[in-house]
Amino acid sequence: MAPLLWFLLLLRVAALPEDAATLTRRDFPDGFIFGAGTSAYQVEGAAAEDGRKPSIWDTFTHQVMMTGYSADKSTGDVAADQYHHYKDDVKLMHDLGLDAYRFSISWPRLIPDGRGEINLKGLEYYNNLIDELTRHGIQPHVTIYHFDLPQSLQDEYNGLLSPRFIDDYTMYADTCFKSFGDRVKHWVTINEPNVETLGGFDSGTWPPRRCSHPFGTNCTGGNSTTEPYIAAHHLLLAHASAVSLYRDKYQATQKGHIGITLLTGWYAPATNASQDAVAATRMNDFHIGWFMHPLVYGDYPPVMKIRVGARLPNVTVEQSKKLSGSFDFIGLNHYAVFPTLADETAFNLKQRDYFADGGVANPTKYILEGQNEYAPWALGELLEHVKLKYGNPAIMIHENGYGDAPKTPGKIEYDDDNRSKILQNYLEVLYLSIRNGSNVQGYFVWSFVDVFEFLFGNRMRFGLCGVDMSTAGRKRYVRNSARWYSGFLNGGELRSVSPLSKAYGAA
Repeated sequence: MAPLLWFLLLLRVAALPEDAATLTRRDFPDGFIFGAGTSAYQVEGAAAEDGRKPSIWDTFTHQVMMTGYSADKSTGDVAADQYHHYKDDVKLMHDLGLDAYRFSISWPRLIPDGRGEINLKGLEYYNNLIDELTRHGIQPHVTIYHFDLPQSLQDEYNGLLSPRFIDDYTMYADTCFKSFGDRVKHWVTINEPNVETLGGFDSGTWPPRRCSHPFGTNCTGGNSTTEPYIAAHHLLLAHASAVSLYRDKYQATQKGHIGITLLTGWYAPATNASQDAVAATRMNDFHIGWFMHPLVYGDYPPVMKIRVGARLPNVTVEQSKKLSGSFDFIGLNHYAVFPTLADETAFNLKQRDYFADGGVANPTKYILEGQNEYAPWALGELLEHVKLKYGNPAIMIHENGYGDAPKTPGKIEYDDDNRSKILQNYLEVLYLSIRNGSNVQGYFVWSFVDVFEFLFGNRMRFGLCGVDMSTAGRKRYVRNSARWYSGFLNGGELRSVSPLSKAYGAA
């Protein structure tokens, strides 16, 4: 058992109320934010309405997922159709008692060609959504870029592989700050850049489907040994550029906060072998440090510089100054622990990708198959690691949730008590981590409603509230986990259930 896990278990005995079931939201710090989230491509639908043009995910789902990538051949064309149901959704958020809603702006809806003319219908939609949230006392937490790069920019200059992305992204971010910053006080520049780069440019399982043999198959071209690092470098510089713009031009008057959100699964040794323990430590430096080290210290982690070598882009002195400290908070998306097996034979290959550079067996296959393990203790390990290694920054847990598949496809099911239990266990570990000094300021469940999942299509459901994807009206229904979370948010004990409006629940 990991040393920190022992510590957390001992701390739990000392720090939790006499009965763990009595833990309530009042035990969290004043001002702590509880919410839930989605992202534009995953929830909005209306993919070809009111001037929106395709993103790389539209292209990908129609070319690849319709032929079986997601098994159910689903796309985000309609998804939960929040574009037409946002008022009902905001009312439901209010009934649940959410403090905040985390969502993203669709770049190809707001600026369909990636740069240039603003789509007034898209501008109207996001203004309406933000106004509806604020009228109901719900904070809008907005992600500027959540994977949905306009296809036009991919076609023009290969998207993230070109430094031209940095300027186009900064102009897009400027439009967001200018248009919505009077009401939006929490901005995320980029969601999960440490995942987009691997899925899109190493394994090629995500758009724009770039990879090279033997690290990926059926790709449109690419080089798995170099392109993930190039794309990541441009995302980092785009983030720093947007933060610099916000601080120089908007923050003083708009009085908001800005950060970036990373996927932070925890790498833990798969066996008791010392080489697996060393590999797990190394992979946390790769997985988390790839972005956190430049954001805190202005350059890539030493272990990456040594093992990746000249394939890792150089950070100039000027870039280092812009990167270092370029956040007010860090968002962490956390779901699982990744069992880590050392594989130094991969590191000895002449051609190496990200996982071979890390000297580990590639866990992608298990992640895609949903075999990674939910382990609440890993959240405690993660938060302690970030606290000690990166100066205890302000943290938002931007995603944490549980996905399951319908027992009977197409059937509406309200019973998701496993989700409630897992979320409860994560909240208990979160509470203990805060008591132990972690500077966590908010927690968002993924997801508010069922969405199109980037890994699983409609096969897996993460929503507190279900969506009947089989009907044109996309009817919402309240699952048990939503009632449980609502009870907690409205002052009940962690295990309590809140009565909600019957209009959303079971007939």
